[in-house]
Amino acid sequence: MIRINITSVFVDDQAKALAFYTDKLGFVTKHDIPMGEHRWLTVVSPQDPDGTELLLEPSEHPAARPFKEALVADGIPFTSFAVDDVHAEFARLSADGVRFVQEPVDMGPVTVATLDDTCGNLIQIATMKS
Repeated sequence: MIRINITSVFVDDQAKALAFYTDKLGFVTKHDIPMGEHRWLTVVSPQDPDGTELLLEPSEHPAARPFKEALVADGIPFTSFAVDDVHAEFARLSADGVRFVQEPVDMGPVTVATLDDTCGNLIQIATMKS
């Protein structure tokens, strides 16, 4: 059986990304291992500490920056995170200073909103309807 154990998001600054993903989004640090000028830096959901890890990967590859810029220019989220209630998370995160580029919108079987992670990415939060 194949399963996803780690995925990544390219970030402009690992320290800034760690602060945003933990302090604002509520993830917790799983691994923080120095690797030269960068770190093997992963976060996980506190509700699933042994679940899928998100690697906060430096945008060092020459293709990463233009790729991220093109996605942002077109309003395309780099990835999506599940939340129990998009409207509640939108209200909580907005009150905490998180900038949204798209407020919650109903899209048939899912409600989504898109935020700026302050590290060069748009991130979607989504709730599947039951």
